[in-house]
Amino acid sequence: MNELQQIKDFERIILGIDPGTVVMGYGLIGITKKDPKLISLGVIKLGKIDDHTLKLKKIFERTVSLIEQYKPDELAIEAPFFGKNVQSMLKLGRAQGVAIAAALSRELIVNEYSPKKIKQSITGNGNATKEQVAAMLQRLLKFKETPEFLDATDGLGAAYCHFLQHTQTKTDGKSFGSWKAFVGANPSKVKK
Repeated sequence: MNELQQIKDFERIILGIDPGTVVMGYGLIGITKKDPKLISLGVIKLGKIDDHTLKLKKIFERTVSLIEQYKPDELAIEAPFFGKNVQSMLKLGRAQGVAIAAALSRELIVNEYSPKKIKQSITGNGNATKEQVAAMLQRLLKFKETPEFLDATDGLGAAYCHFLQHTQTKTDGKSFGSWKAFVGANPSKVKK
C-alpha cells in the first residue's frame, strides 16, 4: 500500500512538533479505532540560516508543507520551557508561534503540551530523558530506527501525548485518566 493510500485509511492524523530554531522535530501518527501507527518522523535543520526571521519563514513553510503532504487533523506542539536565557526563550516562543500560525492557516486544531506532560504521558516520569522517551516511543509504535536527532522523537512524543490525552484506557467498564491509575487498579496486567 502506498503512503498516500495509507494516509486516507486513518480516521485521524496528528502532527506533533518540537519547535526549535536550530533543529525542529516532527512526527506524525495515524489513528484507526484507537490504534496509533507511526506515519513519519524527522527534523528540519535550520542551523545554517543566520537570519532569525528567515528561520521563522522556513519553519512556517516547512510546517505548511508537512500539513499539505500528510493532511493531519490536529497539531500537538511542545510548549517552550522556562529557562534562564531569556533570548533563547523568546526565539523558541517565536518558532512555536510560527508553527502554530502555519497550522491555523490550514484550519488545524492546535493543542499545546509542556515537556513534562509529554514525558509523563509516554514514560510515566515527567523527568525522563530524551533517550527514555525515544525508547518508549520505539516500543509503543513498533519502529526500530533511531533518528539522528532526538528532536524527531520529541515531536513524535507531542503527537503521541495528544493521542493519549484524548483516548482513555478502559477495562472492565472502568475508565482511567492516566497509565498510573490504570496500573494501580490492574497490577496483574503489567509485564515485568
